[in-house]
Amino acid sequence: MTNKIFTLMLIFGVPLSIIGAYLHWSRILMFILYCLTIIALAGFMGRATESLAIVAGPRIGGLLNATFGNAVELIISIFALKAGLVGVVLASITGSVLGNLLLVAGFSFFMGGLKYKRQEFNVYDARNNSGLLIFAVIVAFVIPEVFSINMKSTETLTLSVGISFILIFLYLAALFFKLVTHRGVYQHEDESEGHLEEEPEWGKGKAIAILAISTVVVAYISEHLVHTIEYVATSFGWTELFIGVIIIAIVGNAAEHASAVLMAYKNKMDIAVEIAIGSTLQVAMFVAPVLVLASLFFPTSMPLLFSWPELTAMVSSVFLMIIISNDGESNWFEGLTLIAAYFIMGLGFFLL
Repeated sequence: MTNKIFTLMLIFGVPLSIIGAYLHWSRILMFILYCLTIIALAGFMGRATESLAIVAGPRIGGLLNATFGNAVELIISIFALKAGLVGVVLASITGSVLGNLLLVAGFSFFMGGLKYKRQEFNVYDARNNSGLLIFAVIVAFVIPEVFSINMKSTETLTLSVGISFILIFLYLAALFFKLVTHRGVYQHEDESEGHLEEEPEWGKGKAIAILAISTVVVAYISEHLVHTIEYVATSFGWTELFIGVIIIAIVGNAAEHASAVLMAYKNKMDIAVEIAIGSTLQVAMFVAPVLVLASLFFPTSMPLLFSWPELTAMVSSVFLMIIISNDGESNWFEGLTLIAAYFIMGLGFFLL
């Protein structure tokens, strides 16, 4: 049913987006249309990466899902940087961290927990990810804000660029650790067999082709979406912070939302957790640094300086996720707790 809805949204969404842009339809209407079209495209990207995950296994499958899911947000953010919307980009990074740790993981735990009273996932991966989450969000994001108090803007940007290179290096090292030197060392009992029981929806070639085409179309839609943000914010009285943290983050991470929940409902918790936490780590340790470096080529550079409400929300979500996931088990109530935390923070950003 969900796949049919995504297909209909895509069939009508892409042509209408092109026609509407050419005929200069209402920017509010186009904002809604662009968002729905990107969500539909993200749904197809999620199905393609799910097919690849069945072939490649949970770790690589989760990584692929997170990567192509974050590709949508990366594309939107680059166009936003080009337009000088630095605040929106930083807010969307915050929204991705909150969305993945609280909303994606929360709905995954909740929906899976309604079907299974107790679900398990790789506790060793969870503990390893805990350390990376603390480093990526608390150390790398809080440190620039603290030290920038007594720094000039050029020095703050230099600090951000230096931190960005370190984050990218450590992220690549983490992938090497998981996929090469320690692949299978901390393997879950059923992890090596579970993905072989299911037939992929699409073959490898078709899945890769769909991913490539979807990414190109997302880039086109995203460029037009960015140009409607300021008008929509003014029309509804929303702040750029709220649009970035909630709207853009949800649209940009639609693929992870759909795929992680589906995996949890099928009791494939290793993939679901890898999507939620792996995507957060990728945003913090790769997407954000890449955007900092990319901003150097635009008129307005972007240092890694978040507002204190953003930092407080991200740090809180990291600690909550660590406490809930470190035992390697989940249930519907833990999922509901994460969702409740997301809505409390979302309400705060809405009223800010």
